[in-house]
Amino acid sequence: MFRILSALFVSLFLALPAAAQQPVWVQIEAQRTLTGAQDAARGYAARGVDDVTGFALPGGWYGIALGPYSAADAASQLRRLRASGLIPSDSYTVDGGRFRTQFWPVGVTAPADPVAVETPATTETPVANVQPVVVPEPDPIQTPDETLREAQASEQALDRDEKRLLQTALQWAGFYNSAIDGSYGRGTRQSMRDWQEAKNHEVTGVLTTNQRAELLNDYNSILDGMGLQLVRDDATGIEMQIPTGVVKFAEYEPPFARFDASGDLDAQVLLISQPGDQTRMFGLYEILQTLAIIPPEGERRRRDRGFEIEGIDENIHSYTSVVLENGEIKGFTLVWPAGDDERRRRILTEMQASFATVDGVLDPAISRPDEDQAIDLIAGLAVRKPVRDRSGFYINTAGEVLTSVEAIAECTSITLGMEHIATVVHQDDALGLAVLRPTDRLSPPAVAEFQTGVPRLNADIAVAGFPYGGVLTTPALTFGRLADIRGLNGEDEVKRLSIFAQPGDVGGPVFDNGGAVLGMLLPKVQTNGQSLPPEVSFSVDADQIITSLTDAGLAVQTTDSLAYMTPEVLTLMAADMAVLVSCWED
Repeated sequence: MFRILSALFVSLFLALPAAAQQPVWVQIEAQRTLTGAQDAARGYAARGVDDVTGFALPGGWYGIALGPYSAADAASQLRRLRASGLIPSDSYTVDGGRFRTQFWPVGVTAPADPVAVETPATTETPVANVQPVVVPEPDPIQTPDETLREAQASEQALDRDEKRLLQTALQWAGFYNSAIDGSYGRGTRQSMRDWQEAKNHEVTGVLTTNQRAELLNDYNSILDGMGLQLVRDDATGIEMQIPTGVVKFAEYEPPFARFDASGDLDAQVLLISQPGDQTRMFGLYEILQTLAIIPPEGERRRRDRGFEIEGIDENIHSYTSVVLENGEIKGFTLVWPAGDDERRRRILTEMQASFATVDGVLDPAISRPDEDQAIDLIAGLAVRKPVRDRSGFYINTAGEVLTSVEAIAECTSITLGMEHIATVVHQDDALGLAVLRPTDRLSPPAVAEFQTGVPRLNADIAVAGFPYGGVLTTPALTFGRLADIRGLNGEDEVKRLSIFAQPGDVGGPVFDNGGAVLGMLLPKVQTNGQSLPPEVSFSVDADQIITSLTDAGLAVQTTDSLAYMTPEVLTLMAADMAVLVSCWED
């Protein structure tokens, strides 16, 4: 616990030049987020390190320091605490000139003058004529504004919500860890005693009126500058508290009313409002999860009459809540910078508690199309994009998909058709192929039949794939011819194609003109710095694929018949067989 010590200087120390009396700090750590810095400061204090303070630093950092001390005491503390392992070995002394707003201890202002350091006991012979530092008596207990009986009477006048708020504030300050129920039992009383002792009040276990105000003031100080205001938006039919100090209204883009960041804090608020039933609400639930502001990691809860979505990554932490009532879908999204969890939780709590609906929903015609429209925007919000899009195709009725190893390289998650999560169940690096299994069982309308017969040179072939990634919802068919049944150096495991394929086609099936699969399209690679002509591509031979998959215990279908299929029929079959494979970095 932080102790405020007022230094009493001995006559020898008073004789030093005034410049030597300037306070010096021991800086021990810097954190990127306020929450991380508060946790670190709390940890040092819990380990018995005295005089822990915390200040905002330039550049958005938060520093944890000890002090202030005289220069000599700061150097002594630095050596002693580093040697004992209580502080990091790279700690150092600073003059505090870069310190900004104090954030720790909460509600206690750090002393302006150096505090005295009590020298630990030692067995060394004391130096002659050096006076010991005198440790002062603690500050006197503050005179209470109410007697114990008066404090009890004023406390009894509180309602249950006010009592819960005090428990919440005590919990936030680190003194209470039990239920927030508005019932003051032994746990609550002990937390009040601990808080009173820390704040240098008379310890009674009952907070006076002024003490309650002090506790709540500390609790609410974290919201300084947030500008929480009750906003009623008649266009959306929503009323709630919004942090107008950091966001401002931007525009209506149905189903959203968007409040974008107004300063350096990268925050955003969306009011969600549209007419609809449960089916439309479930559709909104799926669409929202494609947005960049809702990262894939985080808890999802969908119910019959509403849903909640939490999204977390290294940059943002978002929360969405939606309810369905009387044919109206309404809710909100709060987007907040990752790491600033203390303020985010407080603001979210205020928004949840104040959320209310009024008559009306957002008119879909309230906004008009403009030149800023884009396929990768939904209502003006960026859609989350994969690292890469490639192609694949169904190889059996279980919905397993064959694709290229290049398609899934360094992915933290893989999706089929932008919807279904899939995992790798087989990988053959020598052939450059992989098999994906969807976590939800799929029933594909068409599966591959691998051609075991020998194809004719210069025969027509076609590749089904997604050359434009997820822009098109169905695969495109690119036509070409079979240039050779071997590779450039006579390799039997590949076939050479003459076709203008795109990177997005990689992993797609290579059809003969009867719809049988001759192989899988491979990515183009440079060899010895040489690039092949754009019309030259290669595919893995069907026999090699069959062997690899069979050895892995995967079911496949084969054919040796040579038939003919019109391009129109082949296009329809390819649309049922080929699937978009997307690689994501969460």
